[in-house]
Parts: sequence; C-alpha cells; structure tokens
Amino acid sequence: MPGLVVVGAQWGDEGKGKVTDLIAERADVVIRYQGGNNAGHTIVRGEDVYKFHLIPSGILYPGKLCLIGNGVVVDPRVIIEEISGLHARGVDTSGLRISANAHVIMPYHLLLDHAGEAKLGKLQIGTTRRGIGPCYADKAARLGIRVQDLLDESILRKKIYTAMEPKRQSLRPFAKDPALDLHTMTEEYLVYGHRLEQHIADTSKLMWEMLDAGQVVILEGAQGAMLDIDHGTYPFVTSSNPLAGAACVGSGIGPKAIDEVWGIAKAYTTRVGAGPFPSELHDSTGEEIRKRGGEFGTTTGRPRRTGWLDLVALRYAARLNTLTGLVITKLDVFSGFDTIRVCTRYRGDDEASFDAFPYHQSVLHHASGEYVDLPGWSEDITGCRSWSDLPEAAREYLDFIADFLGVPIVLVGVGPGRDQIIWTEAGDRLNAAAA
Repeated sequence: MPGLVVVGAQWGDEGKGKVTDLIAERADVVIRYQGGNNAGHTIVRGEDVYKFHLIPSGILYPGKLCLIGNGVVVDPRVIIEEISGLHARGVDTSGLRISANAHVIMPYHLLLDHAGEAKLGKLQIGTTRRGIGPCYADKAARLGIRVQDLLDESILRKKIYTAMEPKRQSLRPFAKDPALDLHTMTEEYLVYGHRLEQHIADTSKLMWEMLDAGQVVILEGAQGAMLDIDHGTYPFVTSSNPLAGAACVGSGIGPKAIDEVWGIAKAYTTRVGAGPFPSELHDSTGEEIRKRGGEFGTTTGRPRRTGWLDLVALRYAARLNTLTGLVITKLDVFSGFDTIRVCTRYRGDDEASFDAFPYHQSVLHHASGEYVDLPGWSEDITGCRSWSDLPEAAREYLDFIADFLGVPIVLVGVGPGRDQIIWTEAGDRLNAAAA
C-alpha cells in the first residue's frame, strides 16, 4: 500500500502523532500536507517526550524522508526552533524537506490574528493566534510569501511591500512596531531562508519518485475532520482542509496514489475553542475524563472540552474521508467506569430526533446527544497487548463503534507509551501489506 493517509476523525487532538510514529517505522516517507504550528503532536518514547508542531512525526527514525508539503503554512522561527531542539537531543534532521511552495507566516499575520480575535470578543472562534488564518487568507488573495521567496532578496522585499499595502488600515495600531519595518522584516526572513536552505526542495517531485519506486508514503494531516473549513463546524474551524481529500492537493500527488485512509478517534470526544459540541459533558464525569486523559492542548495548554463519544459526528467524518480503517486511542481512560455512554442520535430544540449530522448551523448549535449505555469495566487495560487481553466489555464497546460506522478498527491505544497498543486482525493484515 504505497499511500496511506492518517487523518483526525474528530475535532483534532486524537493522537495522530503517535499513530504516525508507529507506522512510520515501516514507511519510507512521511509528509505533512496542511495546517501550521496551530497543531501539535506529542510522542512518548520511554522516558522521552517529544512535542512537534510542524515537523512530521517520522523524524525520529534515522534515514526516513520527512516532508512539509505545499499545503502547510510555515512559521520559519518555529521550525528553526524545532530543528535546533531536535539537534540538542541528538535527533538527525537531515531527512527533513520543506516545500518551496509552502506559504510563510509573517509578523503581520500574527498581529492581525491577535487583533481579529480580540475584536470578536464573546464571538471569538478560539484560534491559537499563531497567524495561521491570515496567512491562508493571503494565500487565497495571491498576496502570500512562499518559502522559495526567502532565498531571493529582491522578490521578498517586493512581495512583503505588496502584501502589507492593503493591510495598512488594519495594521495602523501596530504602526510603531519594529517587527513591521520593511527592511527589518526582509533581512530577518532572508536569514531564516539561509538557515533553512538545505531543507528547501521540490517535495512533489520527491513524492513522485518514491511512489514510482513502490515505496510506502504516509500522508499526515493536522487538526481533524470536524475542523475542516468546508465540511466542519464553520466558522469554528481551522483555515485549511484536514480531510483525506486534501492530502493530494497539499502534497502534490494524484488521488490514485492513495490506497488506505485511517481515521484517528479517541474513545471519547474532545474539542478546543468555541463551537458546537452536542455530546459535551459539563459535570464531574467530563472533568474526570479531562484529568485521566491529560486533555490540555499541546500548542496552547488550554483545557480541552470533553464529552462522550459522538458516533453521529464520527460517522460523518468516516464518510467524508472514505475511511478504510479506524484507530481508537485512549481506551484506558474508561477503566473503572461502570457505564459508558455513546451518542448515537441528536435531538433538536424542537425535540425532533435525527441521526444524520445536520448541515445547518442553527440546528447543530441547538442539538444535544441521545445516548446508548454500554457496560464499563474495572480492569486496568494498560498492559493489554492483544485483542483477547481486553475485558469483554471493552471488546464490546469497540465492536459497537465499528458496527455503527461500518469501518474496521485497525489499532487500539491503551496508554501513552509507544508500546501500549493493540493491533487488531484487520490492522495486522494492513500492517503486513506495508512490510
């Protein structure tokens, strides 16, 4: 299976980094195809914890090619810090390549992001204020600065001037900020370009060559399906397309190169920031899930909102991505629960009951979950390494999810450690195919 997409099937933070790290061992290339440093992956290897914001998880394997695709927006300061941090820990980054066509987050993007959220007040979207949205906006407006521009002083200076001109009014409160001086900005970003030059490449061509050679390519998404700018809970979404369909556009390959699409979901549901969340818990149970699951943002440290597993939203994500396999993470969080609830339908404010994810925002914002209660288990499952090791109630919970979605479960996470996983029979077959 030369092309495997790993995509978040909820509102992000599902554990995609750990899963990518696991399967990257059998891959030749890992490419990140969208998002920016508003995303975060945490990888636990023994006593070592790695937190990535831009660099693909596969970087921890020497000799692997790790690409940042054209669909990603890059803050050069952040990626240089990540590279330096990895060097300090003895990690080889020689396999890192950044698309010359990826767009660059500039100082004015950060300022506009902060100002925009502050202006919204109570209507804030809940962005990470990393400049991601304004950078994508400039890309769409054809005012963007691309990574390749950091290697040409005359082009960079002209493009910065052109990009800032229509923003003069919005940037007026920051007129005296030295970071917005044209000369200073140009010189600073030329230095970044010089430091990153060895990593800048035509990543699409690299992908074609690897695929032509029959090598295994993992395409890694950020955020999750429910944060997709077209199909998510708009406007409380990210500024790009995390869906599997965007993997081709964001990396520069065709759809026939994709063989498998794995969706990652927690055994429960979380989201960060504002927006509708039909299965959200506002009680001690929600707090207990947050505590047990360590539900605090990798990038922001914000506490995540928690709720029961929402199968209505998850089935919607499965269809949007044409999932061929499902990974369930953090199943161990439910050990000790007498009963586990699963949201299988929504109820509107008019008491109407429906099982399809609503397209209209007014309906979604007033929807609440209808639940099926399943038996819990008391056993500690963090030591389980096979399907048969799991308590019967845990297996029944997973079977219920797979049957409801019509998607086989390929992998189950039972703890934060790299070894705390269970490959199912379906996962073993796919894993063997990649070997």
